[in-house]
Amino acid sequence: MTVTAKRYTILAAAAALFAGAASAQDMSAFRTGPIFEEFGAHAPVEGIDTFAPDTEFAIAFDVAGQADAGTRNRGFESAARFINMHASHAVDPANMRIAVVVHGGAVKDLLDAEDNHSRAMVTQLLDYGVRFIVCGQSAAAHGVAKADFIPGVELALSAMTAHAQLQQAGYTVSPF
Repeated sequence: MTVTAKRYTILAAAAALFAGAASAQDMSAFRTGPIFEEFGAHAPVEGIDTFAPDTEFAIAFDVAGQADAGTRNRGFESAARFINMHASHAVDPANMRIAVVVHGGAVKDLLDAEDNHSRAMVTQLLDYGVRFIVCGQSAAAHGVAKADFIPGVELALSAMTAHAQLQQAGYTVSPF
């Protein structure tokens, strides 16, 4: 290995260690609530403009990735994070309409099964009024029937159809 390659390797390793330490330190600023206390962590942000009392959001999240084994689906948790984050900055929760369009392997994270680590979170989100809409094409591809899903989960012809209908109803798609 050349001297330049060694320097590069040392610098890359130092950068990785610093980034890991920084991200671990940054996570201490995150908190849950005020709506969901067990998930939906967000960081308070000082110095931002306050939201008008009549602020309304209609947001659709698109989730295709299945959760890693033994974890909750991070895409689903984004809906909770959005609600907690904005409620903590004085947006009336009644003015937030949230939908999660689910396709691909993520449909498995909506199964009504004891070993589904996303199940309790999804149930709480559904109880709160968050819509979970499954792509019928993905459900068929994964051999999942509507009866297999957590009660309250909706089934659409496709994720494309669900997004089109949500956009017609005034929802915007969150890229996160």
